[in-house]
Amino acid sequence: MTEVTNTKRARRRHHWRRDLVELAALFTAVAVADAVANMIAHGPDGPYLLVASAIALIATAAFHTWWAHRHGHAPPTADTGGPGATGSGTARFAGTSATGSGASGAAGGSAGPRETALWRMRTTVRDEPGSLAALCTALARHDVDILTLQTHPLADGTVDEFLLRAPAALQAQEITREVSAAGGSSTWIERADAHDLVDTPTRLLGLATRTALDAAELPLALRQLLGRCTIHSLPAVNLAGRSTGEPAPVEGVLDETVMRLRDPNGGTITVERPYLPFTPTEFARARALVELDARLGPRIPRSQDVLTLPEGNEITVRRADRSDVAAARAMHDRCSARTLSLRYHGPVVDADRYLNHLLSPRFGRTLAVETATGRLVALGHLLWDGDETEVALLVEDEWQRRGIGSELLGRLVAMAVEAGCESVYAVTQASNTGMVAAMRGLGLPLDYQIEEGTLVITARLGATPVVSRVPYEIPQGLPRELPRITPLRHGRDEQG
Repeated sequence: MTEVTNTKRARRRHHWRRDLVELAALFTAVAVADAVANMIAHGPDGPYLLVASAIALIATAAFHTWWAHRHGHAPPTADTGGPGATGSGTARFAGTSATGSGASGAAGGSAGPRETALWRMRTTVRDEPGSLAALCTALARHDVDILTLQTHPLADGTVDEFLLRAPAALQAQEITREVSAAGGSSTWIERADAHDLVDTPTRLLGLATRTALDAAELPLALRQLLGRCTIHSLPAVNLAGRSTGEPAPVEGVLDETVMRLRDPNGGTITVERPYLPFTPTEFARARALVELDARLGPRIPRSQDVLTLPEGNEITVRRADRSDVAAARAMHDRCSARTLSLRYHGPVVDADRYLNHLLSPRFGRTLAVETATGRLVALGHLLWDGDETEVALLVEDEWQRRGIGSELLGRLVAMAVEAGCESVYAVTQASNTGMVAAMRGLGLPLDYQIEEGTLVITARLGATPVVSRVPYEIPQGLPRELPRITPLRHGRDEQG
């Protein structure tokens, strides 16, 4: 602003001597031009000189135009601009300009497309200027592109979490070795996929949305937020009615690789990650998800599917929670002792305690089957068991052998696949031919193990395709033929 003001003031400072000099120069130029014109016009070759002068001027103007068009936009040389040409951002991360976002250095740029791999890496660096620049320079030397970067401040350093795109031939050990040589410590690295390309705020908002729609999503959201970890939900009172111990405080507890959060439903949520300590930033994010769950209270999606049995009866498949305990207890009272024994591997002393646990969204998801009159006739459970997932079925005697158990099992397995589970297992008895046949009907690789007379069937879900029309609602199950149950209609009835 000061420079512009000074320029305006300078333009107003005219002097009469300057005007007199300019006027004298103008008259002198006119006199010289008149003298030259008279000399040429009155000479013997005057007209020829005028024509030649005009041609020379036109040729000069044309050459100048051609030269300016050809060389006027030439790129600057490498040292154009002098020492100050490099901006502060490039100077801060010296050595990384050859491998900027979308670039792969001089060698990669001339070779065209190449095969790359995505990596997630976390390392701890000193909290001092230049430490991050040294790390970026070490990665740039191997044509490693940094796609995203998160920082987790600590008391004595900073944990940097990277999403990297590296040449496919570059091994994880080589990356770790270079990072360690550049000053990184406690380095952890694993393969990533396209889902990791989502930026952190978007991913957190998506997890919060899933948690808000379904209380059973909280353990899964915590697992996706924190990576590979084991989550245990410990109720305040066990099935025997005894206290399980002192619950975690409201603000939670962070102890390096163990995180304890207070469950809004009572009890404690314990998160363990032995291979990598939790940071205060991760602890704050996890606690925010738990607080969101506490504020929203009990909730499950109210969508439902209406199916038709071979004999023409209609049944409804929907999500269930603790509000269905009374109806589930009434179904237990109608079941035979053999049916209950196959389900619970022994006599049921107090079904209410089992059902309060099984129907809690904190421990998994439950599907209920109702008749047209609203009578509950079957339950299917998908239970989170640390790193593993259990499936369990109970169908009332009168409604068995109609395909209901197979339909429930298929939907539960589809839920497990959507939740990212690698396998599901069912604990039953060899005499429970219905459950064994339902597991075989999934068409998945199965493992059988007998433990003290109990049969454990594990289904591996690695290559299972899942088709879900509406996210976070009851999935339609695996693509398969159901000869004994067919959908009545494809629409969904919404309840408030």
